[in-house]
Amino acid sequence: MNSPKENPVTRKGIAIRLFYTIFFIIVFEIIKLILHVTILFQYVYLFITSKYSEPLREFSNRLSVYAYRIMRYVTLNENGRPFPFGRLPEAMEEAESEVTF
Repeated sequence: MNSPKENPVTRKGIAIRLFYTIFFIIVFEIIKLILHVTILFQYVYLFITSKYSEPLREFSNRLSVYAYRIMRYVTLNENGRPFPFGRLPEAMEEAESEVTF
């Protein structure tokens, strides 16, 4: 049963959430493509310079957190809508200080 603090579930609310879910699934697919490109670029950069690109590393870290937030929203595990309807998430964990191979 619903407690007094909970909002009642309505078909309109479900339809709106479904609309946002479809939108964020499309955004997630675009993010996956961007991540694939950044991964490839990072390895090409690494082969050429023998060091990784720190700005690209930070970008891909934040982008992966954003993808995680989208997945939590579309799987009904989080109620806050991800960016652009909410704040862009900060990195959850800092990157390893040194990358080893």
